[in-house]
Amino acid sequence: MNKFRFSSMFACAGISLLLISCNGAEEKTTTDTTMADTTSVVVVPPAEVNTITTTVQHMVIIRHKVADFTKWWAAYESHDSVRLANGLHNYVIGRSISDSNMVLVALKADDIARAKAFAKDPGLKQAMQKGGVMGAPRVQFETSFYQDTAVISTAIRSMTQYEVKDKDAWRKSFEDGKQERLDNGIVTRVIGADADNDKKIMLVTAYTDSAKANAYWLSDALKKRREAGGVISKPERFLFKVIKRY
Repeated sequence: MNKFRFSSMFACAGISLLLISCNGAEEKTTTDTTMADTTSVVVVPPAEVNTITTTVQHMVIIRHKVADFTKWWAAYESHDSVRLANGLHNYVIGRSISDSNMVLVALKADDIARAKAFAKDPGLKQAMQKGGVMGAPRVQFETSFYQDTAVISTAIRSMTQYEVKDKDAWRKSFEDGKQERLDNGIVTRVIGADADNDKKIMLVTAYTDSAKANAYWLSDALKKRREAGGVISKPERFLFKVIKRY
């Protein structure tokens, strides 16, 4: 009888211990699940890249006609070490929309005085002749104070030049017309001025819609915009296609 009672007590104790262990396991499991549910993942959006630079940059822009573009380009690139030795860096090669043998070369210059001296070097003239340059090249020394370095799909550019009464007043009026230009398929790429006369503006834009942009060029809206900005000379436009951007 005592033996049976002892066995029953032992069995009850074992069952109680088992139930306590199970309850503990359940509580632990429940706690772990709750903790997992309250854990959240923080998604950090990528930082927006600023493609606009307002650092002053000296530039040399050359336009000339060539007999054969492929031959000229090979000669041009073979002369790169000489340009580098004179503080000139390749930037953009373009070809006129109306005449594919009319070439535009845009270079960045470390020093505008050195660039001017290099432009008068007899060796440069010889290199151009070797490359098939026809006639006298048009060389401009510019100082840019706005550049949009974003890569866009369209390759068509417009370089416009004109003289203004006051650069700062013109620029304010120009910036006020930003949305108007965007609505007409025009995106500003470079704003600058002649290195020796900041009233002679040099403006490079990209055409995202050529039909709209060309219509806007002839519009009264643009004429009024120029008048408001103090443009005092007839605008000169050179349309070109970007062949290479270094």
